[in-house]
Amino acid sequence: MVQVLWLVIAALALFSGGYLGYSKYLAQFVDLDDSRETPAHKYEDGQEYVPSKKPVLLGHHYSSIAGGAPIVGPITAGVLWGWLPAIAWIAIGNPLMGAVHDFSALSASLRHEGKSIGYIIGEYVGERGKSMLLWFAFLTIILVVAVFALVVAIVFNAYPSAATASLIYIGLAVLLGVWLYQLDLPFLVGTGLFVALMFAGVWVGIQYPLALVPGGDYPANTIVLFGSNLSWLPAAGAFGANTAAWIPIILLYGAIASALPVWFLLQPRDYLSSFLLYTGVGGALLAVIVGTLLGTASQPLVTNLEPFYGFVGRNGAPLFPLLFITIACGTISGFHSLVSSGTTAKQLNRETDARAIGYGGMLGEGLLATTALICVALVAPDVGGGIGLALPTFASGGAILLTSFGVPQSFGGPFMALVLVSFLLTSTDTAVRLGRYMMEEIVGTPETSVQSFAADRYGNAAVQTIPAYILIASGSWATLWQLFGGANQLLAALALLTATVWLANWDDSKQLLSTGGPMAVMVVITVSGLLWLAFYSNLYTKFLDPAWMADATIVQMLSAVTQIALALVLVYLGLSLVKMGYDNIEAVRSGERSGGFSPGDD
Repeated sequence: MVQVLWLVIAALALFSGGYLGYSKYLAQFVDLDDSRETPAHKYEDGQEYVPSKKPVLLGHHYSSIAGGAPIVGPITAGVLWGWLPAIAWIAIGNPLMGAVHDFSALSASLRHEGKSIGYIIGEYVGERGKSMLLWFAFLTIILVVAVFALVVAIVFNAYPSAATASLIYIGLAVLLGVWLYQLDLPFLVGTGLFVALMFAGVWVGIQYPLALVPGGDYPANTIVLFGSNLSWLPAAGAFGANTAAWIPIILLYGAIASALPVWFLLQPRDYLSSFLLYTGVGGALLAVIVGTLLGTASQPLVTNLEPFYGFVGRNGAPLFPLLFITIACGTISGFHSLVSSGTTAKQLNRETDARAIGYGGMLGEGLLATTALICVALVAPDVGGGIGLALPTFASGGAILLTSFGVPQSFGGPFMALVLVSFLLTSTDTAVRLGRYMMEEIVGTPETSVQSFAADRYGNAAVQTIPAYILIASGSWATLWQLFGGANQLLAALALLTATVWLANWDDSKQLLSTGGPMAVMVVITVSGLLWLAFYSNLYTKFLDPAWMADATIVQMLSAVTQIALALVLVYLGLSLVKMGYDNIEAVRSGERSGGFSPGDD
């Protein structure tokens, strides 16, 4: 057993070295210069282009990227392969790859009027490349919606009190939006009132837990809404009837929330989420130090997982390439490039702020991943219980940590569950909203009824949530999560490709290793992972297995076919874009094409 404090020390040491050393070099490499006007000032419109102070923008950016994935991925990886390879990939890969990815995407967007990575790649490889990248991102978002809806349902089943607290949390966010934007009441008073009510909602959830169907292992005072157990629902056999019943409700929430005005739910909810984020993650990391040094925790703060379970994980999955795409956003995430480019870049007050916000923000996500890994290492769930047992360990492990401050586990568990769920709900409906934006870019001006439906806020929500539900219906968590991780990290490779192409066109003497090296590594990892999932995890273990074919339902078969098709399409799109980018760089370096870029270009 090893004290979990050493995991915190390892992450903090490597993250600090990366920020103080490597990020400073990168800032000089891309020529960040405060004398140059940022897009936020150049195109200030009071709506999208708004110069923001560094602490404010850092908080917004961090809340946007810190979803549920850096919690779920490290927990899953720690259970399957052990805590040592997981912390190594987080602590080393984050400052060398993930933070570089976020920083380079933000810097590239800064040089292109705050435009998205799709627009930027199109500037250098043409409209076909832009369209392919947008389609890649859209398909990835469907996977985001699927896995996050499933995880929320799993946590609601494990912690019925979190279901009640989450409903209160959503209702409070709506009321805060009305308070601020419709009634124009005092901001600080509203903050104090609604944050207090949010924490009170955790207590209400403990008193009145909520489940949808009877028969589960619920607390004695749980409110059950339906009399039937609804065991006929897809995925009920794999995840339980209560979890299966929550899934369509969460998808419906994501669809509706994505169509609402941002002031009504998204903005006030993200604001409230930031208090959960700082309290939950910051409190847990501080609790590791306090509990270890003072011995005030309810149990010794040591690892109860093995450091390494072998190159073949406890479920038979190979460490390479699946460890890397399982941890996903805790180390590197393509989703962040969608936030950094075209969103955060529009609000950057000074160019040098990009270092703290882009590079530093990703290191903050790495601390969230470290916290999740510590929680699962403390609890060490039986892998035989499946992901339904492993995921709630963020709440139960976090509750153990919070006892260092005298917080009872009966309150700390539901509170940490709400922290996890709040991130996941935020990611779910934000993803559906981003998917609509991408489809609008793909469609342009609708010319047919199909295009109009695809770009419509309600039609597009259906286009995303229905395939997401089909994917969940397979009942195969490990395959679905790794498919998401592979797609998301291949998107990260494409964002790094975009930055590399930009740098090559800027100056044909620029070194391309800082972005091109991580890009090449991620392409190899993610393409290998997606091909494994398509041909082994789905084709070989399912369609070529007579026993599986004999028991599989039509929905499960359709889900498996969808996963195979998605994996192969993503590989094709990704490799095609890599080829386009490589050809562009070769043309620039050979003198066949002049880059002609300067830092001041639009």
